Amino acid sequence: MEKPGRMDCPALPPGWKKEEVIRKSGLSAGKSDVYYFSPSGKKFRSKPQLARYLGNSVDLSSFDFRTGKMMPSKLQKNKQRLRNDALNPNKGKPDLNTTLPIRQTASIFKQPVTKVTNHPGNKVRSDPHRLTEQPRQLFWEKRLQGLSVSDVSEQIIKSMELPKGLQGVGPGASTESLLLAVASALHTSSAPITGQNSAAVEKNPGIWLNTSQPLCKAFMVTDDDIRKQEERVQQVRKKLEEALMADILSRSADPMKTSECKLEKGQES
Repeated sequence: MEKPGRMDCPALPPGWKKEEVIRKSGLSAGKSDVYYFSPSGKKFRSKPQLARYLGNSVDLSSFDFRTGKMMPSKLQKNKQRLRNDALNPNKGKPDLNTTLPIRQTASIFKQPVTKVTNHPGNKVRSDPHRLTEQPRQLFWEKRLQGLSVSDVSEQIIKSMELPKGLQGVGPGASTESLLLAVASALHTSSAPITGQNSAAVEKNPGIWLNTSQPLCKAFMVTDDDIRKQEERVQQVRKKLEEALMADILSRSADPMKTSECKLEKGQES
């Protein structure tokens, strides 16, 4: 009597059955195991075991043990893999070299070394400039493109206008990214911002680019520029002073409102 769950396997000789059993317990519960049964009822759990039993009577080189079907594409992949292994005799061989890996190329960045000992007469010397020096990414200003400032109501604030003498340089240079780059340089660096002093940076910025300066042509701030900026600051301060005085006068002209404010403050205290 044939057991339920077993089915014929056309890829094997007549009388062979295939059975798939689902695991019901353990960490692998839900996974399945595939078994094959010969016409006499002998059970086979793996493809090598099945191949040893059948011998040369059946070619199992393209036989898929999981599905029970012949798959020529799988045979082609195996042949291609064997062919590649034959062309690369060193592939797959274990590395028997027990020596430690050593970097063969010299480092392009300065790497300071500090030696600390317990002798009271020794002094540790260090170069602060060398310790804080870090490599910079080329054209990092492009990451600032598309960013904008907004107020509390999520309205985008209009960007300020740059002077005409401040012009961008390099691939994909734009006025917006240049403004953000100059602001970042002023905020993160204490050195003066002069722009790219080398004229060759326009021809090949990948070689002649000074990463400590923003992507803009060399410029110079004159005394006249400073005077104009001071005048603008004075005008803004004057407008702010007038607005504050107007607010004070409006409050003093309405004594009822002032008393209500004092009463509210007294209740809160």
